[in-house]
Amino acid sequence: MYAIIRTGGRQFRAEVGQTLDVERLPALQIGDSFTIEDVLLIGDGDKTVIGQPLVEGAAVKVTVTDQFRGDKVIVFKYRQRTSYRRMRGHRQYHTRLKIEDIIVK
Repeated sequence: MYAIIRTGGRQFRAEVGQTLDVERLPALQIGDSFTIEDVLLIGDGDKTVIGQPLVEGAAVKVTVTDQFRGDKVIVFKYRQRTSYRRMRGHRQYHTRLKIEDIIVK
């Protein structure tokens, strides 16, 4: 069984036991459990339930396992023959979630 969930403006395929790295969820601590109710689709073998836009009564129970920063992304701007060089870096904050259960009512 799997579910398509929406968190942080992106969509993820979630299966029980899987870990997902999503954009940072700031109000949570490591070990906190909560449910994600933005479930767009539920798939179970050859049976699929598509939400319009959400599947009613469906939720995904998750646990926060880590809060971390991703790899550095380098942004380098360069224009030839003008002595123009700009170098910037960015590291995105992430939250690692472990999928505990998929609930369908």
